[in-house]
Amino acid sequence: MTDQSRYIIIGGGQAGGWAAATIRKQGFEGEIVLIAGENYLPYERPPLSKSVLLGEAEIASTYLRDKSFYEEADIELRLGVRVTALDCGNKVIDLEGGEQLEYARLLLATGSDVRRLPIPGDELKGVYYLRGINDMLALKQKLVKGAKIVVIGAGFIGLEVAAAAAKLGTQVRVIEIQSTILNRVVDEEVAARVAREHNEHGVELLTNTGVNAIVGDGHARSVTLSNGEEIPVDAVVVGIGVTPTVDLAEQAGLKIENGIVVNEYGETSDPNVYAAGDVTNHYNPLYARRLRLESWQNAQDQAIAVARVMCDQREPYTAVPWFWSDQYAMNLQMAGVVDTFDEAVLRPGDDGTLLKFYLKDSRIMGAVGINRGRDIMVVRRMITKWGNVDAHELANSEIELRSLGKNN
Repeated sequence: MTDQSRYIIIGGGQAGGWAAATIRKQGFEGEIVLIAGENYLPYERPPLSKSVLLGEAEIASTYLRDKSFYEEADIELRLGVRVTALDCGNKVIDLEGGEQLEYARLLLATGSDVRRLPIPGDELKGVYYLRGINDMLALKQKLVKGAKIVVIGAGFIGLEVAAAAAKLGTQVRVIEIQSTILNRVVDEEVAARVAREHNEHGVELLTNTGVNAIVGDGHARSVTLSNGEEIPVDAVVVGIGVTPTVDLAEQAGLKIENGIVVNEYGETSDPNVYAAGDVTNHYNPLYARRLRLESWQNAQDQAIAVARVMCDQREPYTAVPWFWSDQYAMNLQMAGVVDTFDEAVLRPGDDGTLLKFYLKDSRIMGAVGINRGRDIMVVRRMITKWGNVDAHELANSEIELRSLGKNN
């Protein structure tokens, strides 16, 4: 029986949870069905590698809303359920076990999957990939005082796990094949500042170093490095990035290019299918280019914007990208896009703080701050509303940041 009043959301993370709540808030009166592969209420992931891993917060604190919200909003949750097929022509999905559901409109919020390490020993017990709650619970048992932990990959996830492990008293080594940590997202100056913080907390960072194998007897016992050194381990954490989860969309014939291709409204190549969050390669009018972002802010804000479009409030998603990472007492934040610039400007700060701008044709494209959260919030507004800035004034901390660029 066709139900033209049913909206289906596939994905139970930040994007899926916010989309469901927003659709109902916008006044949609039909059925809303949210399908999640994990047996948990829709939740946010950032605390998993920080406060929850440290034992400072409970799993329930990651839930976007409690169970009663979904009951009162009449949002049907299908938890621990896998979608096996999407038929856009007939507007139907197949669930594991054979059930089929028809939809009027559908949102793909499938997120991303961890990249696997293509070396011998990847399958051994004691090798962890941190992506979901169950991954965190398994790893947490290994982070005991004195344990030898090797983290492969010095991106944000790897460094956050390293920071948590060090605070719990483990011996941590981070292995990075690139010449600097955070190689894909920050420059050498910022990377050096982050590296210093880890060194001061006893974490050993090995850059320009690969991993040839993980060795063990059913359980990981050591890691063989590209230089021939063998490091004994109690656990190995792999954090070498993620890839967008596009299997379902690809099988359905949607346009795929480093994610599900959507426009500024979250619309895919099928008129009744939308996408939001990590899985999207979306057009951002502010930068006049396509972006694929892996961040809490994008997952939430894009989901809200696309949910409104699904309710016929067709306004473009134009948010300034924003990301943060907490490591020890260090809060690193990034605003905008920092991969294309012709000038970098450092604005001095006190007590080891850092704020660095990246300009193109005298316009702020993005900025990175360490313990400068308030300034980053100002930068986000600058990127959106203000014109060109003078680099010399930007570097002068005596000039109030919010006063720059207003009259240009």
